[in-house]
Amino acid sequence: MSTSAEKVRRLCAVGLAIFLVVSAHGQQPQPPQTPARGGEQAFKFRSGVELINVNATVSDASGRFVSGLTRDDFVVYEDDQPQTVTHFSAERVPVSLGIAIDTSGSMAGEKMQEARSALDKFLYELLDERDEIFLYRFSNYPALLQDWTTDRQVLTRALGRLTANGGTAMYDAVAEAIPLAQKGQNRKKALLVISDGHDTASRTSIMPLKQTIRESEVLVYAIGIDGEGEPTIRSTPPPRVPIPVPFPFPPRGGRGRGGYPQPPTGGGGGGGNGGWQRGSRNDDRVNVAALRDMTDDSGGRTEIIRDPRDLNPSTASIADELSKQYYLGYPSTGKKDGRWHGIRVEVRNKSYRVRARRGYVAS
Repeated sequence: MSTSAEKVRRLCAVGLAIFLVVSAHGQQPQPPQTPARGGEQAFKFRSGVELINVNATVSDASGRFVSGLTRDDFVVYEDDQPQTVTHFSAERVPVSLGIAIDTSGSMAGEKMQEARSALDKFLYELLDERDEIFLYRFSNYPALLQDWTTDRQVLTRALGRLTANGGTAMYDAVAEAIPLAQKGQNRKKALLVISDGHDTASRTSIMPLKQTIRESEVLVYAIGIDGEGEPTIRSTPPPRVPIPVPFPFPPRGGRGRGGYPQPPTGGGGGGGNGGWQRGSRNDDRVNVAALRDMTDDSGGRTEIIRDPRDLNPSTASIADELSKQYYLGYPSTGKKDGRWHGIRVEVRNKSYRVRARRGYVAS
């Protein structure tokens, strides 16, 4: 009898042990799952292949944006060789946008007031709430007033602290802003520069700055306030023509891209070529050539206005453009030769005009 009871106890103990082991195994915590990120991440290759990103603005003969195009409507060339477009989107995507505003002495009064008003509307009414923004101001030197944020009230308070005085270190401001814009979390990255004069205080000169822009994917836009110039012109840059690009980039003092006069290196009132002036020493007219040197290769554009009150429609036009661009991506050729590789985007409908980045530096 005692032997049978002992066997029963042993069987019960074994059964209980098996039950506890199975229960513990079934309740084992699973490793945490990393949530998949959609949206922008869907445009990135998972195989490690680098993607060349191109944002294209398409307009008709009257300058109106053309919508409704598909991937098959576009042809993309790199160094005159057709590329296979593997990624395409016609949807409005979030933008990582930097703003650099001139706060030199010539911006005092109505210009600064209208700039604050236009940028407030730009931030609250024209951009998407998902867009992230940073704010630079520049006079004798550039200063980051607000790092990346989606908080519009923080940006409004920063704009309210702007005061106008000193010179114009525009090149230095853009040279600092481009790397920050490149670090934005959104695929589309842009920089808006607002200025009413030529550069008088920068240590950076135009050729190194152009190379910095070419090495980035940042769309650069500029609004120049030229109170003594021609009436406001709101149009795209002149049609692109083939322009030989030197390999490698010329040293300081070399010739820049044809079609626009280049400021000489050094001299004038600032470092680098910041002191270049068109006319007399007191001429404070906006340097249209310098603005176009910064914008046109990137796929952005320069807009020159005569009246500060035109800042509102100008910023509205840029916001509208950012919302209607096409995105095209193609695999990189893998070259890391430090050279400029030309990009040409065409639409099969030859009556349409396309504006996109003109190339990139494979560094």
